[in-house]
Amino acid sequence: MGNNFLLWIVILCMFHTASGEGCSLILKPSRVVVGFGESVTVSCEATRPVRVLGWESAISAVHTQEDRSVQWKVDSLIDWIEEPICYGVFFTAPRQCEEKLNLVLYKTPDSISIRQVNHTGPMVEGKEYQLLCEVQNIAPVQYLTLRWYRGQTEVYQHSFSDLTSSSPVQVSSTLVIMPTKAENDAEYKCVAELELGPEGPQPPPTMASEPLAVSIYFPPTFPSPETEVLDFTAGAEITLNCTAMGNPVPVYSWQLAHPVEERMKAEAVITSSLLLPGIYTCTASNTLEKKSKQFIIKEKIKGV
Repeated sequence: MGNNFLLWIVILCMFHTASGEGCSLILKPSRVVVGFGESVTVSCEATRPVRVLGWESAISAVHTQEDRSVQWKVDSLIDWIEEPICYGVFFTAPRQCEEKLNLVLYKTPDSISIRQVNHTGPMVEGKEYQLLCEVQNIAPVQYLTLRWYRGQTEVYQHSFSDLTSSSPVQVSSTLVIMPTKAENDAEYKCVAELELGPEGPQPPPTMASEPLAVSIYFPPTFPSPETEVLDFTAGAEITLNCTAMGNPVPVYSWQLAHPVEERMKAEAVITSSLLLPGIYTCTASNTLEKKSKQFIIKEKIKGV
């Protein structure tokens, strides 16, 4: 048996090899997607009488004589460079034929993480920052898409179709952001998705990073920054509302036309029946900036 097989191998090398549409071999299935360590079985069938039919394979070579079907089978596929080829030697021309199996061996990442680049702590509104997503040991990388999310909204995606490594690699993606105060406490994450085609698992395998919450510092902002004019009525309460949005939370100080209780001078809102006509200026401050707003209390003109 061994001598006969060697004879057919010699014959195989003597003839021109046909492949593709002119080949009399059919692979079932023609494309296989296998997870790392999983089993795989593929059948190679000849459509006409054949002398020798077999598989060239680094880990599971097999052949048969005159049978029209032969299987390539691996119980646990862990070889990243495996490229099985079914070959046949026929009685009639074309005497030699081969078909390469479209084999995709994949592995989901060991880990995926996200962090700020060259920065720690809160960000400042209007400045540019970079977030880095790192993916460890994923294959094949050309089928990988990294999707960036802010909350539930996808903001960017990065594909690696220009890379060709079949074995596991480490890859990364950078997202450039210029945050606004509306994004304070927003959570960013990146999701690795292996889009392996219809032969692969459905839905595609995914792995998400832990979310990264970003705190955005922004200067105090008044909902209504324009000067407010209020009418004075003796004995009636008047409210001066200086509340501003800001991060860090603003602190307040007042320049008052007339003395008030000391505790009121650090409050955002002053309500008192002792406020007299005059100009009152409030300043809201945080580590970024100071913003001021004026209130004018004026007496009603008699008869108006």
